[in-house]
Amino acid sequence: RFINEPGQMKLLIVVDKLLTGFDAPPATYLYIDKQMRDHGLFQAICRVNRLDGEDKEYGYIIDYKDLFRSLERSIKDYTGEAFGGFDREDVSGLLKDRLETGRERLGDALEAIRTLCEPVEPPRDTLAYQHFFCAADTADPEALKENERKRLALYKLTAALLRAYAGLANEMHDAGYTDAEAAEIRAEVTHYDNVRKEVMRASGDYIDLKLYEPAMRHLLDTYIRAEESVKISAFDDMPLVQLLLERGADAVETLPPGIRRDREAVAETIENNVRKLIIDETPINPKYYEKMSELLDALIRERRAQALGYQEYLKKIVALTKQIKRPGDGARYPGTLDSPAKQALYDNLGEDEAIALAVHEAVTLTKQDDWTHNPIKTKMVRIAIKKVVQDDEKLDKILELIKNQQEYA
Repeated sequence: RFINEPGQMKLLIVVDKLLTGFDAPPATYLYIDKQMRDHGLFQAICRVNRLDGEDKEYGYIIDYKDLFRSLERSIKDYTGEAFGGFDREDVSGLLKDRLETGRERLGDALEAIRTLCEPVEPPRDTLAYQHFFCAADTADPEALKENERKRLALYKLTAALLRAYAGLANEMHDAGYTDAEAAEIRAEVTHYDNVRKEVMRASGDYIDLKLYEPAMRHLLDTYIRAEESVKISAFDDMPLVQLLLERGADAVETLPPGIRRDREAVAETIENNVRKLIIDETPINPKYYEKMSELLDALIRERRAQALGYQEYLKKIVALTKQIKRPGDGARYPGTLDSPAKQALYDNLGEDEAIALAVHEAVTLTKQDDWTHNPIKTKMVRIAIKKVVQDDEKLDKILELIKNQQEYA
């Protein structure tokens, strides 16, 4: 399918692996401002017909010389005039109908994401999607990790669907869809976009869309959310845990509407995010975050037993989040343990202040530049620690703990 623009003609090139043998560097746009035919034109087109990265899906030709005159006779024949010196089978398939190809691509994208979401239990509401992609039980510390692959597939397939839809959104009728079909597809695309956003928020899979996916945000604003209210803040681009620290229970107001309307969905979203934070921080201080995990489990049990009102639950989960994120706050550590690394040693060495300080001193005096990636330098640190920690099994755990401390890097 050709796109007619003032003074030019744009063609969508569909990649054919057989056309990648030329040595000229690949390109995305080809501007034709001189007469070309047969082999010269064929080789030029092949430059935009080759992939040179994951982001490139096809190339464009801007034809100022109207070389593809076959359009005047048949919109399906792109080869007659421009490639008169070739046998038809040699150039067949080099150029394809853009709308036809776009329709196939959109259909494939819809089928892929429908298949992924098919096992989601009815009524396929916010909680059902959270249970499928995040955790059926927020008290299960392994559930988030086990479902990570499904979530990544959801994010990838939704992005592919949005791009496929954006390619046809303004030309659905020309692509052969009725008004009813176009409205139904738009609603389905919007639905999966909302599912993606809710699952990403509920799982704690934080991605700064401003930096990571500017093109995706443009697609959403242009084709999916154009009729929604104007966004006046960027709170949805911040991790939920950070919002809980900064805004307390008011952070709930930043959640997507589908989650916010359901208190159970709100609770599970917060619990998944707090659980993910505990898992991520555990290597830095295993003993401390083991206690935090137990506190979270206890709070979940209280909520499920309806021993807490909703506001009281929010108050307690915010307080727990502060404990998790800021372990050094308060007076639980002796004054000499004035850094996260010393506090981690204290927690994991039986809360023995003297041993923790002795290990800290041994590491500080022995470690050399980039020691964590050098076996010989690492062995030197291990020998120094062994003078304080005699048990080999415990020593290896403490050494791994020390490697995870930014202070000792």
